[in-house]
This record gives sequence, C-alpha cells and structure tokens, in this order.
Amino acid sequence: MTYFENRQPLVADIFSRYPDSPQGRRSALMPLLREVQDAEGFVSESRMAEIAALCGTTATEVRSVMSFYSTYHTVPTGRYHLQVCSTLMCALAGSDELWDHLVETLDVQPGEVSPDGRFSVQKVECLGSCGTAPMMQINDDGYYENVGPGKCARILESLRNDLQPLPDNPVPVTVGADGRQVLASGQAVGSSVTGLHRLPGQAGGDA
Repeated sequence: MTYFENRQPLVADIFSRYPDSPQGRRSALMPLLREVQDAEGFVSESRMAEIAALCGTTATEVRSVMSFYSTYHTVPTGRYHLQVCSTLMCALAGSDELWDHLVETLDVQPGEVSPDGRFSVQKVECLGSCGTAPMMQINDDGYYENVGPGKCARILESLRNDLQPLPDNPVPVTVGADGRQVLASGQAVGSSVTGLHRLPGQAGGDA
C-alpha cells in the first residue's frame, strides 16, 4: 500500500495551499516529503516515486530536492539524531573535536544507526547559532550550545536513559502543521508588517 493511498484529505489540504497548476503541484513536494519523514523517519525510494507521481515530476527531481536540504533523510535515523554544525565559525570553535568525540563515543558513522537504535549522527550546514559554537541539534528540537566534552558527556548519558535534556534555545524557525513557517515566539513568518514604514516615493508613502 502506498503512504498517501488512505490519506487523500491530507493530500488535498496540502495541494490547496498552492496554485492549481503544474508548477503549483510541484510546490507541494516539500510538505509531502516532510509528512512522510515525520511518520516513517526517512523517505525511501518507493516514497520518493509516490511523491513524484503526485506532484507530476520525477523521482530524480525529488531526490535532488532532498539532497539540497540536510533535514531530509534517505536512510533510517536513530531515536536521537545528533546534528553537528560544521561550518567555519563552529569549526574554529571546536565542532570538529565535538564531531570526533561523538563518532568515537557512539561508534557510529553517518548513515548508520547505533546497535541499540538510539543514535545517528550527521554534519550539517550553518544552524544560525554562530555565537554559541560549537553547537548541535537533536532531532528537530532545540539547540544545544557551547557543547564541550563535559557537556557532551552529560547529554549522551541522559539520552542513553531516554531522558532528552532541555535545549539551551528553541529552533529559531519551525514548520507548523499547516506547512507554514513559525518563529520560536509562535508568530507566523511574514504574518505582520506592524512597525514597517514605506520608503520615500513608494506607493502610498510620502513624496
């Protein structure tokens, strides 16, 4: 059975957010990917083909989109997916050492899951927390910042007991159930122009 076969109301809701056109259908690709990944933990080749058929595109294009974003997974991940920011600022602050410590301590490589099913690891691009490097994110939850060896050991010990520590900060922007971006404050991205002023000469502004 395909994933969306018995989820037609969900499919209709996702497509209703976009123009009723071939390009509009392709725009639904990312929320469909997110739906599958949230439910199954990753997006398999068969699910890619299913989504491609729904969007009127090819499985190759679906995979291409997935490869651009580190948030999509083509292989299963652990219960706790540890993502280490590896861009320059974090690297200068010690993210390489943090990564080496995780890989050695957990005995797991990218694309693998630890034997107990708890852990997987991934290097990701900038997470937007350069001032608190080195840092990492667990699953789609918040940011764990200034993670040195001691703090890393405490986090891993808690996770081994299935007690996920509270993050230092929430993820700045998440995606709500309706597929729209939401700030950590709860405000929808782009939902308000309060406090903005028109530029001189702009329609409706001062001359």
